[in-house]
Amino acid sequence: MNPIENVLNSFPVMILDGAMATELEKYECDLNDSLWSAKVLIENPELIKKVHLDYFEAGADCAMTASYQATIAGFMSRGLSKEEAEELIGKSVQIAAEARDEFWADEKNHVNRPKPLVAGSIGPYGAFLADGSEYTGDYDLTEEQLMDFHRDRMKILVEAGADILVCETIPCLKEAKAIARLLKEFPTVYALLSFSAKDELHISDGEKIADCMTWLNDQDQVASIGVNCTALEYIPSLIAEMKRHTNKPISVYPNSGEKYNPDDKTWESGSIKMDYKQLSKQWFGLGATLIGGCCRTSPAHIKEVASWVREEK
Repeated sequence: MNPIENVLNSFPVMILDGAMATELEKYECDLNDSLWSAKVLIENPELIKKVHLDYFEAGADCAMTASYQATIAGFMSRGLSKEEAEELIGKSVQIAAEARDEFWADEKNHVNRPKPLVAGSIGPYGAFLADGSEYTGDYDLTEEQLMDFHRDRMKILVEAGADILVCETIPCLKEAKAIARLLKEFPTVYALLSFSAKDELHISDGEKIADCMTWLNDQDQVASIGVNCTALEYIPSLIAEMKRHTNKPISVYPNSGEKYNPDDKTWESGSIKMDYKQLSKQWFGLGATLIGGCCRTSPAHIKEVASWVREEK
C-alpha cells in the first residue's frame, strides 16, 4: 500500500511540514552541533513533539522525524552505546506518532484533510560527515558502501513504525541509486526521494535532474521524487523538468528564500520576497502535488499552503 498515493487519491496536495531546526532554536535549543536537531532527541525530546504538533496545527499532512542527522555512529561518537543509539533513532518515530495521534484524537482536526503520516527522515551521507559535502555529493564511496551506511537507520525507522521514508537532500544520483536498491530489502516500504539542487536543471553534484528522474521513474518503491533544501528561484524550472521525465508525484519543499553562508554558518537575506501562498499555488500549477518547506521555513509558511489547499476540490 502506497501511503502517498492514498492521500493524493482523495486530496489535491499532500502538505509536508517545514524546518525542524529553526523551530527548535525558537524554543531556545542550541543546535551548533554535528548532531544538529538529533541532539534534542537526547536532551529534550518533548520539544520535538511540540514542533510536530505546531506543524499539524498549521495544516501539515506529514511529520518528518528528527532523524535526518541521527546515525548510530554519530551517537556513539558521543559516548552512547549502539543499543542507546538505536533506541534514540526509533524514538524519533515514536515522538512523531505520539504527536500525530494526539492531534488526530480531536475530531475537529479531521475536516477536509487526511490522517497525517509519520515519515522517517534519512539524510545523506554528507550530513553525517557534517563538513558541507551533503551539498556537493563530494564523497568517495561506492553504491554498496552507501547502502551499508544507510541500512541500519532505515531498518530502525521501518521497524519503529514509520508510515513512509523520506530520503532527503540527496546530492548525487549515486546515493539515490543506493537508496533505491536498499529499499528492495524492505519490500513493503515506500519512500519519498528528494534531491538538493544547485540551479534550474542540476542537482548539487552537477548531475541533470532529468537523468535522475528518468532512472528513478522505474523504481516502484519510490513513491514520489522531488527537491528540497533548494533556492526558491530554481523551483519552477525544476518542477517543469521533473514533470517531463517522470510520472510519479513531484514533491517540493525549498528553503525560505534566505541564502546560507557555509563559511560562517549564517543566513543572509535572499532576493525573493516571500509569499508562500502564491509561490506554492504556482508550484501546484506546474505539477507539484507534495508541497512543504525546508530550511528557515516555519508553521506560518505551512499554514499559507493549507489556506488554499483545503479549499481546492
